[in-house]
Amino acid sequence: MARFIFITGGVVSSLGKGLMAASLAALLQARGYKVRIRKFDPYLNVDPGTMSPYQHGEVYVTDDGAETDLDLGHYERFTGVSARQADNITSGRIYRDIIAKERRGDYLGATVQVIPHVTDAIKEFAKADTDDLDFVLCEIGGTVGDIEGLPFIEALRQLRNELGREATCSVHVTLVPYVSAAGELKTKPTQHSVRELTSLGIQPDILLCRCEHPLPENERAKIALFCNVRKQAVIPALDASSIYSVPIQYHAEGLDDEVLHHFGLTAPRPDLARWVDIVDRYQHPEGEVNIGVVGKYVGLPDAYKSLNEALVHGGMANRVKVNIRWIDAELFEEDDSEIVARLEPLHGILVPGGFGVRGTEGKIASVRFARERKVPFFGICLGMQMACIEGARNTAGIAAASSTEFGPTDEPVVGIITEWMSPEGLQQRGADTDLGGTMRLGAYEARLAGNSHVSAIYGGATTISERHRHRYEVNGAYRDRLEAGGLVFSGMSPDGLLPEIVERPDHPWFVGVQFHPELKSRPFDPHPLFSGFIAAALQQARLV
Repeated sequence: MARFIFITGGVVSSLGKGLMAASLAALLQARGYKVRIRKFDPYLNVDPGTMSPYQHGEVYVTDDGAETDLDLGHYERFTGVSARQADNITSGRIYRDIIAKERRGDYLGATVQVIPHVTDAIKEFAKADTDDLDFVLCEIGGTVGDIEGLPFIEALRQLRNELGREATCSVHVTLVPYVSAAGELKTKPTQHSVRELTSLGIQPDILLCRCEHPLPENERAKIALFCNVRKQAVIPALDASSIYSVPIQYHAEGLDDEVLHHFGLTAPRPDLARWVDIVDRYQHPEGEVNIGVVGKYVGLPDAYKSLNEALVHGGMANRVKVNIRWIDAELFEEDDSEIVARLEPLHGILVPGGFGVRGTEGKIASVRFARERKVPFFGICLGMQMACIEGARNTAGIAAASSTEFGPTDEPVVGIITEWMSPEGLQQRGADTDLGGTMRLGAYEARLAGNSHVSAIYGGATTISERHRHRYEVNGAYRDRLEAGGLVFSGMSPDGLLPEIVERPDHPWFVGVQFHPELKSRPFDPHPLFSGFIAAALQQARLV
């Protein structure tokens, strides 16, 4: 039977509950347990697919095509366990499903209420498909006391009663702020947060206290006394130099030991060798490279969270430090001199995905700079489309090349995809389809040309599977003209209709992909495209 660990947050948001859940899962996994992590999001959106990256950060996509919270990226990167649609739920999805049942008459005329209908749906989500697991970690988004989070807290309270304390554990993440004027840490916010949680029917078993300074033993004892937990269950969580050192740090503070103590379990000490190696590679690089990411959401790093981590993984694979320069693509549309000033010092240029016309001409200018100056280039999703438009305009003689995403065009080198084959069969979409959940989402296969650069990068593979999230595709009708201009289509969908990868054989490293390889990169298993890109950037750095 699976044991459940419920993770809540208090005092303030952005305390790192997702990272904490991922780290604890990695520690339990290192002790030999089978784990899965789930995220409960209280907001009313059905999923984060239509939310602005500036509000929510990146949208993480699973193999089975779910648009989810970015915390699922942490879960996958730390455990290697592929997330599923069933691992992320929002209030919006719950209410949508309940209302659909009510309209069908499934409730037989009963009054539909938060209790029991909403809380029952939350509990069903938490318990679904858990029979083969040792631990299920359930992270509740938001902060204790938020109105929208109350049904989730109530559902957890009910689950604790139904399953018993021997099968459930409550971990509460709080902030212990340092007041510089007083020169001391303050425990009162944690006490108030625990009191709020307890008033809702949940007594935490373990407190994870985020702090910028070491937590003195007397303050630790004080928190334990006033919050009604064991002193050993008050776990300090100081800021770490790298997120990949967090599992080691939490183990040193006894987090996984305390969880096992709560459940009355014993297990071998965790084997953290791979985490030690990861931290060593991160903290002791043997060189460095400068990578420019020319995007449109660069004002919020979380908008490119997985991309950032995948570049770091590529650095680990090559044992180099990756200095990421976040560059607003719109700068290149306002002042041409910025292009050389910003891009010339770089050893590699990456153009990531995005939506809409804003900044696209700046991205195209970045592609041209990389092509002409022979700087390693990596285009992802929209970045690949920009590489094709740039090639069409400047090497294939199609001056008016554009995308229908940006408005009507006589040369639709990129256009909306109206139908494609998925594991569920033929998928069809129209220009007026709802935006949410209607893209080409999830894992799809691609066939690689045997003598291509990307086939070599993938270790000679001829078929790969990668995750997609896009509504527009490069128009295959332009393939011959683009290839005549030097842009080779080296990866295609199995039916040969949808371009998946383009490259330039006359360039040191020029690759564009329609999918999102950053979503499958792990610190202990860096994605080959990012490893190859950083290796090429390192070679470029040595030439400069």
